[in-house]
Amino acid sequence: MRTDGDRYGSSGSPAGDAALVRVRGLGKHYPVGGGMFGRGRLAVRAVDGVDLTIRAGETVGVVGESGCGKSTLGRCILRLVEPTAGEVWFDGKDVLALSGSELRRLRREMQIIFQDPYSSLNPRMRVGAIVAEGIEIHRMARGSEKGRRVAQLLEQVGLRPEHADRYPHEFSGGQRQRIGIARALAVGPRFIVADEPVSALDISIQAQVLNLMSDLQDQMGLSYLFISHDLRVVEHISHRVAVMYLGKIVELAPRGELYRNPLHPYTRALLSSVPTPDPKQRKERMLLAGDVPSPLRPPSGCAFHPRCPHAEERCRTQRPPLVEGVGEHSVACHVFPAPAE
Repeated sequence: MRTDGDRYGSSGSPAGDAALVRVRGLGKHYPVGGGMFGRGRLAVRAVDGVDLTIRAGETVGVVGESGCGKSTLGRCILRLVEPTAGEVWFDGKDVLALSGSELRRLRREMQIIFQDPYSSLNPRMRVGAIVAEGIEIHRMARGSEKGRRVAQLLEQVGLRPEHADRYPHEFSGGQRQRIGIARALAVGPRFIVADEPVSALDISIQAQVLNLMSDLQDQMGLSYLFISHDLRVVEHISHRVAVMYLGKIVELAPRGELYRNPLHPYTRALLSSVPTPDPKQRKERMLLAGDVPSPLRPPSGCAFHPRCPHAEERCRTQRPPLVEGVGEHSVACHVFPAPAE
């Protein structure tokens, strides 16, 4: 896998600071159980008060353990899942206020690449029809023009135009994910949620798909929300990295800064678990006590305090806000605050 240091520059940020996506106080709660008429009903707080900004041409990586709310966050931004609370703005438009034809037009600008390249493609449809489906829905092209557009998209993702006549089962996992990428690109989006797009692929194929996504970003000015549990994958493709725990972002920083100087104890624990290719470079692994608390009954104060070796009394009672410090390094921690300006 190639590195992208030259592409991102020393700051780890793309050129320009124009915000394309703004998320404020976003929440998604799923009611569970409860008595008659909903009295005493509990709720799973899958996403709980998330603030996030994604710039034009930027990749923001989101990492965390399974069940932390990464995928739900991405789906809420796209309104594939309706948020319970908060705001989502795309290029100055209030996404949650749109409906009907306005929302349909906006969906051209915001697309998704799914995790599983096997189940995300309809096995009864030919590849050409899969890629052309969005083109037809949005009435972007017809007849021979639609066919030319499909052929162009397949070539753009490293496939051949004649692949349009085949079915998904005739392709490898990496090729199927390329088809999924072509489908997402078909309507000309500016923002793509990539939900674990390489986790089901072999390591060598992962590198090819990641490099393809980086090249497409350079060519088309795409913005990505890149969701993954693999910190090394996120390090290679992201400009900034957000670490989620129990529905909240606990640390957010440019990728170089976060990997070089992690502040939140949870981020340190995640990074300490990443294996190194050189056996001589051994590092001490930070083991966390206990299990992830239930999102039905999250702990008071800092949600991480039951597992944190540095927790103080105020961590048990006061929820730390996500505070931005120098160099856009934000952290939600009483013990290890963000570096002061």
